[in-house]
Amino acid sequence: MNHTFLGETIHFDINYKNRKSIGIYLDSYGHVEVQAPRGTPDESILKLVEDNWEAILENSKERKERLKGDQEKVYVQGEPFLYLGKTYPIEVHQDPTIKQDHIKFDDKTMHVFVQQMEEERIKQALKRFYYQRCKAMVEKSISKHQHHFKTKPTSIKVTDSKKTWGTCDAKRKMTFNWKLAMAPPEVIDYVVIHEMCHMVHLNHDRSFWRLVGKIVPDYKEKENWLAVSSWKMTV
Repeated sequence: MNHTFLGETIHFDINYKNRKSIGIYLDSYGHVEVQAPRGTPDESILKLVEDNWEAILENSKERKERLKGDQEKVYVQGEPFLYLGKTYPIEVHQDPTIKQDHIKFDDKTMHVFVQQMEEERIKQALKRFYYQRCKAMVEKSISKHQHHFKTKPTSIKVTDSKKTWGTCDAKRKMTFNWKLAMAPPEVIDYVVIHEMCHMVHLNHDRSFWRLVGKIVPDYKEKENWLAVSSWKMTV
């Protein structure tokens, strides 16, 4: 069924089942399915769809975009970049007198100052900003949660990992992915706590997850955020 509301048209399938209430479901491809009790009037189905219209559109669009893989970025005025879980536009400024390309963040815009208007310079300035912010936020988070542990990390590094958000080895040396600076603070905290728990339990056994859950009861929500958002955590 196609339905137009607030100037937008979406297609959704209706599946009548032996159930008591109407439910709206999106698959990993962004397709929308409404499951309803047998005999449910179309008016009731459309009302529920319209009541959830914005959420359906947003989630469907995001899942379809996610299928395209990592988000390709361009380095022009207004291009959005993630920082601490929120999206901010960049504004690029050329200043040949500065000693080093850098970022100034004013809570609304990421101002990129470069000596020359070159795409690679803008990209590297952004990456340095994320590296620096990741290191600072990780260290702050470790300090905040240290009271849960009897031992401390022996070293903390920020890396450009393609596979992990963080690691902790037997010597308590920790590494963290610089892209974590794009995640919400509570997600960063979870990754930090996850790695700190490896100071106690190196493997992902039951004891490890029991400790993680004791400190972060909703850790699965944090893992889910990373799973569904990693495609847009790019520079």
